[in-house]
This record gives sequence, structure tokens and C-alpha cells, in this order.
Amino acid sequence: MKDKKPKQKIPQNGLKALALMALIGAIFMGISQGGTLGNITNATVQEVSISELQQLYRDGQLKSLEIKDNSLTASDGEKTKYETTKEPNANIADLGFNDPTIATNVKIIDTSGTKTLINVLMSIVPFLLLVGIILFMSRRAMGQMGGGGEGPFSFGRTKARLFDASKKRTKFTDVAGATEAKEEVQEVVDFLKNPDKYAKMGAKIPKGILMIGSPGTGKTLMARAIAGEANVPFYSVSGSEFVEMFVGVGASRVRDLFKQAKKSAPSIIFIDEIDAIGKQRGQGTGGGHDEREQTLNQILTEMDGFEPGQTVIVIAATNRPDVLDKALLRPGRFDRRVHIDLPDMSARAEILTLHGKNKQLGDDINMKEIASKTVGFAGAELENVLNEAAIMAVKQRAKKISQEDLNQAVEKVAMGAEKKSRKISDKERKIVAYHEVGHAIAGHFTETGDPVHKITVIPRGGALGVTWFLPEEDTYLKSSQRLKDEMVSLHGGRVAENLIFGEMTTGASNDLERITAIAKGMVMTYGMGGDELGPVVFKKAQKDYGVIHVDQNEFSQDTARLIDEQVRSLINEAETRCREILERHLPLLHKISLDLLEKENMYREEFLAYFDPSEQLVYL
Repeated sequence: MKDKKPKQKIPQNGLKALALMALIGAIFMGISQGGTLGNITNATVQEVSISELQQLYRDGQLKSLEIKDNSLTASDGEKTKYETTKEPNANIADLGFNDPTIATNVKIIDTSGTKTLINVLMSIVPFLLLVGIILFMSRRAMGQMGGGGEGPFSFGRTKARLFDASKKRTKFTDVAGATEAKEEVQEVVDFLKNPDKYAKMGAKIPKGILMIGSPGTGKTLMARAIAGEANVPFYSVSGSEFVEMFVGVGASRVRDLFKQAKKSAPSIIFIDEIDAIGKQRGQGTGGGHDEREQTLNQILTEMDGFEPGQTVIVIAATNRPDVLDKALLRPGRFDRRVHIDLPDMSARAEILTLHGKNKQLGDDINMKEIASKTVGFAGAELENVLNEAAIMAVKQRAKKISQEDLNQAVEKVAMGAEKKSRKISDKERKIVAYHEVGHAIAGHFTETGDPVHKITVIPRGGALGVTWFLPEEDTYLKSSQRLKDEMVSLHGGRVAENLIFGEMTTGASNDLERITAIAKGMVMTYGMGGDELGPVVFKKAQKDYGVIHVDQNEFSQDTARLIDEQVRSLINEAETRCREILERHLPLLHKISLDLLEKENMYREEFLAYFDPSEQLVYL
């Protein structure tokens, strides 16, 4: 049985507005209709000429006569009613209806004032009705969008959501990992709890805290944990919610937000994605939008305008700190920066354990093993792994989540879902097998390459096959040798296709993009371009945590030629090394590829079984 959608109730003020508009309409209609004189009911109405009506008047056959504008209505007092019209300029004397000897009751109705009122109403009432309908509809629309039903007059109101810490408190125990970040913000919590202790010492708590980290690392969760630990109101708003098509709205919303926060101080204002309004001014970044700049100026003013003793702390989050305006980062505003990095091995195990508390986990669960397979995963991705594992367990009608469910969930999140239904010809499938095994063998015989975790010819995501390398431990630096070895491994698929089939396919396009990016990075960013170029940076590495922006060239054409030559040299050198490795182990390439076609999936232990232990560390 389908759930019925609850009917939306019209607000009481809306009903009153509708009733008032209906009453005005009724009055208008009544006035426009005018009065109908004559008290005879069921009378026979006769249309007569003006001369016939004059004769009936002179003969004394009329009981009453009513003159309204150019219309004349008369009655004989019994069953007959007479109607006729007169000339516009003819008056009662001209018509002869003013004889005092005749007992007819003559009544003249002056409608000039009524006409004026009707004309005024006809011009004003439709406009009032239209305005009323527009206001009513806009109030309902704003209510449905979360505007609280304030209508168009709520544009300047803040859209921040208030989380009452006393109802649902997020504590530091709900934030796994990020040990150093939690230590940095502990003093903020202590200040919010005991502001007098710091005031006596003359210490000032930072007005603004900027949280920097990759998406999904828990910046918002950390801010809520600060509010929960301090037990203070928490105002949450996104940077994009300040900007509207109307100039000045964002600044008004900023003023309203800070006004509310000051009323409920001590409190915390959290601005997510502050780079939406906090980009550098006057340098073309963001297009120089007047509304955005006005909003940023208002935030700067409000943060400077805190009165002594006001305990309102502004916390902002971004994954693009390099684009923020310098005025935001100076002391007195966002003068403290808290970096929330991707979790390491132990932190990932803690996060997985934390998110697994509300899951039905089996007895065979080993979170450390899952943590070792999720290098580079953020907290949100780890939570997603557990959620995917729970979904898989439900589909299999299992009572608990198994270790295999978690392993499959990691692969799904990292590489995409398997597409077993995709029909691939035997020839293409064979090419894919040799391509993936070429990656694996080339990577296996490099000096610093990561171990092979899994090889599969089952399509996943947008790939027809996947070779998955997993590091044995977290690393934070890459040597020039490691970068060169990574290029060798990436060449493996393309070189294997050429050796076995005598041609190359488009399947290596992504590999070539990554190889080129690594070579250019070595030469232009990391100073690994050889003696001719020297330790010079030719491209500013503007990293937005994963995205690199390319600036315009700031070097000569001769230097550009040397850069191109060095990049090509590194790529060709890696290809030559890869070809030597695969030619040396060509029989192994055939055997593993044919076995992979039968198995479809091959894991690390199965792959290593093909090699002699004495050859495990053979480097070229």
C-alpha cells in the first residue's frame, strides 16, 4: 500500500487574505450591479415608448415612476411594470413628469457619485487582486523552499540552519582520526566553556578558524563537534547561499546571520565552501562579481566589528585555500588554520570501526585489512564502503556483514561496479587480458612499484579491465625513481598489445595521459628535468587538493623546446624499460593472460605464484 502524501495546509494568514479578496470582489460586484427599484414581484414587464409612458402618466394610471440616468421604470401598482428610455439631455420638466395635480410618485436617482466610485474601483480593485494573488503565491513558494513563508521580503534574511547542541550533540568521540586537528581546536572549546579564564590572562581566542582539507575528510563534522563539546548554538550555512541575483542581498544576509549569532552568544558560525564568496578580489578570479565582493566585504566588516566580550567564533571550510582573499587570512579574522588530512592506516581503521558500530558485523571482520586496502580514501569514502557492504549483505539475505562483503565494497567504491552484462567479443577480451597483465608484470619488476592487489577482465566503471596496485604503507613523498617506475607500469598495457598483436588500441589513452602528466610534472614542477634545465619551476603548481591549474608560460621558446625534449625523453626511456621487461618475460605474459581469461579475476597471491622466489626482486 502506497503512502499517501500529506496534504499541504494553507496558512491561516493566507486564508484570511483570500477571504478579504473575495469580500472586496463581492462588494465590487454589488456596487457595479446597482440597485433594482420597484417592489412589485412577479410583475409583467412591458416595453413602451416615451410618449406612451407620458400618456399613462397624464391619465393617472401610474402609481410610481423612477428615473435613473436615461432609464425610466413605472408601475401601475398592480401587475404591470413599464420600461422605456429618454434622451440623455431631457429633464423631468421637459418630459412633463412634474405635474403637481397628478398623484404619481416620481423618484429621481442620481448615480453620478456611484459611477465615479465604480470607475475608481474598476481601475484599482483588479490591481489589488493581482498584487494579493502574487503575494500569496510567493509566500507559499518561499515556504515550500524553506524560506519560512516570509515571501519576497525575506531575501535579506539569512538561510543559515541552527543546530541546537542541547538536542543532538556531536562530540569529539564521533570524529575518528584527525588527532592533531582535534588537539588544535580543544582550546577553542575550552574558551567557549570558560571565557573568563582567558579574559583574566588577557588572551584573545581566534575570531576565525579556517579548516582546510580534501572533500570528505570531515571538516563539517569537526565544526559540529566543537559546538557539541562546548554546548553552544551552531549556525551552519554554505557560501553559495549568500549570493543571489540581486546586488546587496548577500551582504544583508551576512548582517542578519551575525546579528542572530550575537544574540545567542556564545555561539559558532560555520560557513562551508567559503571559497564561493571569499575568492581574491581584483585579479579576475571569479569574474569580479559585485554581489560576491560586497558579500565578502560585509563578512570582513562583521568579523572586525565584534565587541569585546562577544564569544562568537566563525569556522569556515574549504578545499581551495590558495584562491582565498588575503584579507580573510590576516590575523584578526581567519588567523588560525586547521589542516585535516586524508587519514593514515591507523586513522582509517578507527573511522571504519566508528562507522561500523551501528552495523551488523560478522565475527570474521578485520578492519585493519580493509584499512590497508583503502589508501587515499577520505572519511566519507570509508563510510560509503561500510554502507555498500551493508547493502550487499541485505541483497544476499545474510544476517550479518562478512569480510567478503567489505572487500567487494572496497573494490566497488575504488573502481566502480562490475558490469558482467556487457558483451565483449573474444578478441577484445583477449586484448584486455594481455593489456592488464602487461601492466602487472611491468609494475612487478620495477624497483619501487607497489604490489599488485588484483587483476580483472570484468568491466568496471568506464574501464574494460583493471589492474589494481596497492601500497603496503602510507607514503607522502615520491622520488624521481618512483615516478619513473610508475610510468614504466603505465606503459605495460600498450607495449603488451604491440608485442602480442602487432598493433595498439585506444584502451591506453588514459595511461598515456597519466604518463604525460607525470613527465611534465617532473620537468616543469619538481625540478627533475636534468642539468640542461636545472632545478627551475616552469609551472606554478596551483593544487586545489587534487586539481592542478596550468598558468601561462613564463619562459622563452628555447626553454619550451628543451622542456618538450626532456618530457619526451623521460616517456621514451620508460617505454624502452617496459618493453625490455615484457620481452624478457614473454612466456610469463602468455601464461598469466590465458589463465586470467579463464578466471576473470586474479588476486595478489595467485599472481605471485607465477614467479620464482629468487626473481621477486629482479630489477632492470
